[in-house]
Amino acid sequence: MGSLDGKVAFITGAARGQGRSHALRLAAEGADIIAVDLCADFDTVNYPQGTKAEFDETVRQVEALGRAVVGSVADVRVRPDLESVVAAGMERFGRLDVVVANAGIYPGQGGTRCEAFVDATDVDLIGVMNTVAVSLPHLQSGASIIVTGSTAGMIDGATDKLGPGGSGYSWAKRTIASYVEVLALQLAPQMIRLNAVHPTNCNTPLLHNIDVYKAFRPDLERPTRDDVIDAFPAMHAMPVPYIEPEDVSSIVAFLASEQSRYMTGLNLRVDAGAMLKPAPV
Repeated sequence: MGSLDGKVAFITGAARGQGRSHALRLAAEGADIIAVDLCADFDTVNYPQGTKAEFDETVRQVEALGRAVVGSVADVRVRPDLESVVAAGMERFGRLDVVVANAGIYPGQGGTRCEAFVDATDVDLIGVMNTVAVSLPHLQSGASIIVTGSTAGMIDGATDKLGPGGSGYSWAKRTIASYVEVLALQLAPQMIRLNAVHPTNCNTPLLHNIDVYKAFRPDLERPTRDDVIDAFPAMHAMPVPYIEPEDVSSIVAFLASEQSRYMTGLNLRVDAGAMLKPAPV
């Protein structure tokens, strides 16, 4: 028996990366899945987003684990879109137990009037809040909400040097940490839990792109993965360049389960000790 047998989980940003990993881990634990992804690119983001083919592959892999899945292309910035997604999931499954607000982007220097800042905050903060908002009416006692933050939101100025997109990303993630603590208190009397997971560098396209590479190797005009792999560990106490999506999924699965039934309002770091290191001078 899995820790989530009979449960239903709603996961955003499920086409690939952490979102796909979360979907597969929760399905392996017995949950049926409501999955969402935009499957479209942003002008301000200098790496391709998940595709419809990748999203379909997530659905296929969930089904291969013997779980049912409702997969929908939708935009987390548009609350009515998400309401329709959850309605379809409720029609299919009749319940909602776990919410994983994972969808996120890392805009670079795109745009001339801070469009990158707007895109970052619209997806990484408003998208999270929309996901939670449309889920709340369907949650019962014992439900668990998990939102994705970032170590970048906990380190002062961690991404500000990347311009409006980096500033928007770090501000959104920093605000999520406060949002979790405040809303968790309001939900506690209903026995609904809300926690955040804050990963460090994670081995996904959000890390492996030219804008992040330049932050680690500003001395190079177009650094490659080979150029930055030795620089990545500098931000961690543990000598590793990054974590894997599955490392985050293990924490998500724990927070989704009854094993963490009295844990709420927490901002949990999966950061290889990044926050233990002194701030750079």
